[in-house]
Amino acid sequence: MATEDKNRATAAAILPLVGGAANVASIAHCMTRLRLGLHDRSLVDDEALKALPAVMGVVEDDTYQIVLGPGTVARVTPEFEQLVEEAREAAPAPGPGGPAAVSADDLAAQGAAIKAQQKAKNATPFKLFLRKIANIFVPLIPALIGCGIIAGLNGLLVNLEWLPAVTPALAAMASGFMALIAVFVGYNTAKEFGGTPILGGAVAAIIVFPGVANIDAFGQTLSPGQGGVLGALGAAVLAVYVEKWCRRWVPEALDVLVTPTLTVLISGLATIFGLMYVAGEISSAIGTFADWLLSNGGAGAGFVLGGLFLPLVMLGLHQALIPIHTTLIEQQGYTVLLPILAMAGAGQVGAAMAVYFRLPRNESIRRTIKSALPAGLLGVGEPLIYGVSLPLGRPFITACVGGAFGGGFVGLFNQLGDTVGSTAIGPSGWALFPLLDGNHGLGSTIAIYGAGLLVGYVAGFLATYFFGFSKDLLTEFNVSQEPAPSTIAATGGTTPSATPPSAGGPDTPDPGTDPAKTPAGV
Repeated sequence: MATEDKNRATAAAILPLVGGAANVASIAHCMTRLRLGLHDRSLVDDEALKALPAVMGVVEDDTYQIVLGPGTVARVTPEFEQLVEEAREAAPAPGPGGPAAVSADDLAAQGAAIKAQQKAKNATPFKLFLRKIANIFVPLIPALIGCGIIAGLNGLLVNLEWLPAVTPALAAMASGFMALIAVFVGYNTAKEFGGTPILGGAVAAIIVFPGVANIDAFGQTLSPGQGGVLGALGAAVLAVYVEKWCRRWVPEALDVLVTPTLTVLISGLATIFGLMYVAGEISSAIGTFADWLLSNGGAGAGFVLGGLFLPLVMLGLHQALIPIHTTLIEQQGYTVLLPILAMAGAGQVGAAMAVYFRLPRNESIRRTIKSALPAGLLGVGEPLIYGVSLPLGRPFITACVGGAFGGGFVGLFNQLGDTVGSTAIGPSGWALFPLLDGNHGLGSTIAIYGAGLLVGYVAGFLATYFFGFSKDLLTEFNVSQEPAPSTIAATGGTTPSATPPSAGGPDTPDPGTDPAKTPAGV
């Protein structure tokens, strides 16, 4: 009961700070963020929001995103929705979001400016398309995580020869979702592209139907599941265009019968006699290339991937990796890319620790780091990125260096034959341990990944400690000051009497991300 009261109190504290119920146009959440569509952005009190103990930070994108952390956001969102509904019924008139907050300090202002600039840059057609792709797969992450952990538990029990009567049931729980993931992808794709979701799911279901094994296409017999999530995505997009065409030309009196029939028929035939084969070839090529890359150049590839992931996140290009992760999981049972990319978060943690020691007099930044570090260890990197390393400049680059060394370490072991993979996307940092899988046993996989994190921490720390600060930067920021509450809030920290934000559990990326809240994990 105490937990429920806490979640409702958090929701109640957030609502007036976003302009009240009348200012909320839409409510949704991903793994770590409460995503709000707002009528009037100017009614939001950013400083007060950031000062709330449960709020780790805010991110502006196509929606206004309040970072609450994994686990917490799933509990706060229903309470927030209920409060909005109750407020609208009681007093539907819009109201102001509160008095203007005091200006934040220079560091927070720089972080806010960077976020605003990045938002503008991310509004290109290509990046908006990638965001749509991410929106298709992000809702699937909780099921991927749950089934992935069950699969890991089942593998452990099988290896230990424990509970043989239970393992078949666990195997069914772990595999059921993956067997039908194409249907969920088709459903979400049609929804995201403006079609009827159930028609997208119906067309995508053709891909996993066992009866396709009786069909020949391009001189080959089709296999159930051929094309996987990529085929389902293509089939559903085609279904959306066919449906929209039908809506324009089919008489209204016949629409309810003709439109769904033609949509499934036309896109279904195209899927069976074209998309399944093409998508199957692409999916196989992705798996083959990933295996070849890490087998032949694992250390170098890991170094590049681990070092570039944070910049990719900042540019919004990391979203292109989500279908690749999902394809690898569908094909091989795990994605070998995510543990390498997760090293970027390790570099970020190491860099933040170095900033803590290099600025012993700046209590504001040190307080931010202390409150955000536990979440950073679990893969939630937004408070550290936007409150510390990115506004400072050099520490963001040295954090990338730490990620590069961690990624190179994990990639090296892949090159030597010790594959390290993740059975789901979303979490990173310590939260990824329950989802690890590989080809040489769980113990070896955990040891390699854990050592990679340690390398990332150390490399990020050393690079930042020795190369992350110019003389001018140290002079400017290594000063004794006791910031105002609004200053603390703007840097993602808390007041001395406030409770540090709860890490809550595994991240994500959130795909979209923010760097961390986006699936693929930071």
